[in-house]
Amino acid sequence: MGAGVAQNLAQTGHQVILVDIDEGQLGRARDTIHQGVRMQLLFKKAPSNEGPEQVLSRVETTTDLERLTAASFVIENVTEKWEIKRPLYGDLDRICAPSCVIAANTSAIPITRIGAATKRPAQIVGIHFMNPVPMKRVVEVIRGYHTSEETLETTRALLTRMGKEQVLVNDAPGFVSNRVLMLTINEAIYLLHEQVASAEDVDRVFKGCFGHPMGPLETADLIGLDTILLSLEVLHDSFSDSKYRPCPLLRKLVDAGLHGRKTGRGFYPYG
Repeated sequence: MGAGVAQNLAQTGHQVILVDIDEGQLGRARDTIHQGVRMQLLFKKAPSNEGPEQVLSRVETTTDLERLTAASFVIENVTEKWEIKRPLYGDLDRICAPSCVIAANTSAIPITRIGAATKRPAQIVGIHFMNPVPMKRVVEVIRGYHTSEETLETTRALLTRMGKEQVLVNDAPGFVSNRVLMLTINEAIYLLHEQVASAEDVDRVFKGCFGHPMGPLETADLIGLDTILLSLEVLHDSFSDSKYRPCPLLRKLVDAGLHGRKTGRGFYPYG
C-alpha cells in the first residue's frame, strides 16, 4: 500500500520520502513502483509518459524517520495494530513541522483516537486508499472529531493533484467502506468454513450475478488476510457486536501464514 501511494504521488510530480524500518522492504517497494509504472505504460493507464526511472528519481527511501522533518504532508501506512500506531504518532508529532498535516491510511481505527495520540488533532485526517492505489480513482476521506476545515482543504488539494475523487465521511470505526466490506468478506469466509460453496463459486456468484470485478475472497487475498483479521478485531472491539466476530477459518489461515497474494497463498495460490 505504501509503495502504491508513493508511486501515485511521484507520478503526479511530488517529491516523496518513503520510510520503512527495513531496507529490504524499501528495496522491494522500489521494485514494486518500477513494475507498477511499467505495467501502466504498457496498458496505456499511466498519467504521463514518464518511465520508471524518472518516477523513481522523485522517491527517496530511508529508514530514518527524522527525514520527515522535510515533509509538508505525511501519509501513514503501517500495520493495523494500535500498539504500533500509537507510539509512531507520538514520534511523528515530535518530528514533523508544526504546519504538517498527518493522514492515517487506516482500514478501521478511528481517526479521533489517532488524533488524540498527538498534540495536533486538528491536523489529523483519514485517507483510505484502495488497492492498487495508482489505479483507483476514488478515496474515502475521514473527518475526525477535531479535524479542521483547513486540514480538509489541504487534503482535498493534494488528492486532486493525485487525480483522486474524494468522498468525505465522518469518523466511525471502519468508516463506510470497511464497515460494510469486512462484514461481506467475513460472511464469505463463513460460507467456505461451513462448506456451503467453494472459494471459486462464492466469488463467481458475486462476479456473475452482481458484476463485481473481484469476488470477496479474491478481494481478501488482495488486501491481506492478516489485515482483514485486524480490521475485524477493531470493529468487534469497537461495537461489541457478534456480527463482527472473525470466522475461525480466517484466524487459522492467518496463524498458518497464508495471508493472500503477499505470501503466495490465501484462499487461492499465487505464483
